[in-house]
Amino acid sequence: MGTRIQLILGDITKLKVDAIVNAANSSLMGGGGVDGAIHRAGGPAILEECRQIITMQGHCETGEAVITTGGNLPSRFVIHTVGPVWHGGSNNEQRMLENAYLNSLKLAIENGVETIAFPNISTGVYGFPKDKAAQIAIKTVTDFLTANDQLKMVYFVCFDQENFELYDHLLH
Repeated sequence: MGTRIQLILGDITKLKVDAIVNAANSSLMGGGGVDGAIHRAGGPAILEECRQIITMQGHCETGEAVITTGGNLPSRFVIHTVGPVWHGGSNNEQRMLENAYLNSLKLAIENGVETIAFPNISTGVYGFPKDKAAQIAIKTVTDFLTANDQLKMVYFVCFDQENFELYDHLLH
């Protein structure tokens, strides 16, 4: 599946990469799960930049992405993207999840990012089925890497064993 994708079981806030992706909510004000962990580890600089973005553009739409400093994180940037809430699959959730990955990748390229780490977007409280989400994530990233050689490495960082095993199976 290519040497530009790596799978990690662990904490995305500890990774020294150019950018980590935050599974944010549309307010960008922090929340639970990976969003809360990133805001806690990154400190007030991230929240301050999120406030400025909200002041300029209003909330962040589902599938869209914005970029801020990494604050106190080892990564230079945090790319905040809003994944879809799962409502059974007939409300364009798959397309919105693809867009969350795609818009994060495009923003990474625009900002000179060469290494990026993704969490398992929408698979926590948003309820997206983990197997479907893993397939969408891997296909979207793989297709993007085929067309773009600026990105040197994409990490999928799984916080839980179930997601790790799903990704591992799909990648090998």
